[in-house]
Parts: sequence; structure tokens; C-alpha cells
Amino acid sequence: MFTTSQYLCCMILTDTHTHIYSEDFEKDQAAMMQRALDAGVHRFFVPAIDSSYTTAMYAVESQYPDHVFLMMGLHPTHVKENYKEELAHVTEQLEQRHADTTSAKKFYAIGEIGIDLYWDKTSLAIQQHAFRYQIQLAKQYKLPIVIHCREAFDEVFEVLESEKGADLYGIFHCFTGTLTQAKQALSYNMKLGIGGVVTFKNGKIDQFLDQIDLQDLVLETDAPYLSPTPHRGKRNESSYLTLVAQKLADIHHCSIEEIAAITTANSTAVFGI
Repeated sequence: MFTTSQYLCCMILTDTHTHIYSEDFEKDQAAMMQRALDAGVHRFFVPAIDSSYTTAMYAVESQYPDHVFLMMGLHPTHVKENYKEELAHVTEQLEQRHADTTSAKKFYAIGEIGIDLYWDKTSLAIQQHAFRYQIQLAKQYKLPIVIHCREAFDEVFEVLESEKGADLYGIFHCFTGTLTQAKQALSYNMKLGIGGVVTFKNGKIDQFLDQIDLQDLVLETDAPYLSPTPHRGKRNESSYLTLVAQKLADIHHCSIEEIAAITTANSTAVFGI
């Protein structure tokens, strides 16, 4: 496992959350990836959405085996009437990959999982069930979780409180809460995923991130979503991670190289690679 000092020798940025298999990159995926690599982004952790994207995820992993690391899970907004079938797919993929000891390919987290009440509040019960089920899978395979939370901090914290322990850890993806909520998230062995929102004028998290230790933060883009300023409203991509890193460097009064080194080391601590 690398340390912060080892990462300081050259700037290596880690995008801990990027949907590089998205249809949004269908026409220029190779060019997009090259821009990211040229910008110093050498590690891409790729979350799952549902079974319809699994083939595309495997394809991008095969194209960039030294740079792309996959997660497996069911996104809360895709927890629908067929969610038990989708969870069976998640379980099956985990079993297949982690049973094959001859292959270096595996999943590095269960994600993205969680609760989203922005689009649909009526599905809360099945979202909670899917969230708990996948946390149990993470514990079974000794993997971190990557949490999606939108307008559901109380509901997510309720689940985490009941599941807390040394075997529960991971990343609170796209953190947009308050300082109090940040501290509560950290209490469950989570790191905070900091993305484009930190560059928004009304993002608010930039007002208190100087009170959060850099050891508790990782960088992400959530590409193709949530582009940082000055690209807000347009398609996001992993090369824009430099804008997030620079904003965090400004907040913490340090160099972008230090941010890259520390957050990449933090990502290694979470994902084990």
C-alpha cells in the first residue's frame, strides 16, 4: 500500500466516483479518458447503477486495466419493483468474481448504494431493504461501501447506526450536508467524497471543509454529472478533478500536489489498492 509521501513524488489524482461507461461518453470515451490521464488522473473507481450497465462497466475495465477499478451494487434510484432480481444480480456478480482466485479482477467496493428521496419517497421501504442487504454483502466480502444520499440524511444515518462497527467503512459519496452531518458521517468510518459542489457559489460545504481533516476526504467527479465551476451545467468528466483538487487546496491553504497525494493515499486506505 502506498503512502502519502510516495504519492508526492508525482501528482497522481484519484477519481473515487466516475461513471466513465455512461452513454454520455459514447462518442468520445477514449478522448475523455486521455484528457483525464494527461491531467494526472490515473485511478478511476467506477460505481454500478443496475444490471443494464454491467457489460459496459466490464468493457471499460478491460480497456484500461491498470487504471479502472469497479464497484458492484444497485443504485437507490433504480430500486424498483424488480429490485430483488437486481440484488440477485449483484450477489451473483460478486460470487463469480471473488470465487475465481486465478483472476486479478475483482470488485473494490459495494456501490453506489443508499437512499434517495428526491425523486420518489414512496419507495423508502424497499430502498432501506436494498441498502441493508448490500451493507451485509459488503461485510461478507470485507469491502467498503460507497453511499448515495439525496434528501435522506436521517434515513441513511438510521441504517448506518444499526450497522455500525469495525466492518462498516467506506465513502459518503458527493457529500452535500452540514458540518454536523459531516461529523456524523465520519463517525461511521466513512470518508467524505468531495466533488464539483465544493466549487459552487451556493454549495456551502466550502464554508466548513477547513474544519475537516484532509485525512477524512477523497476526491470525485461523479462524471458525467455535477460539473465543477466553470463547467457547471455541462457534461462533467474526470479531467475536471483538477478543479476540485485546486479548490480544496485553496480551502486548506496547501498545494494541489499535497491534495492529490493525501486524497489518493486516503482512497488506497479505503479500497485497498
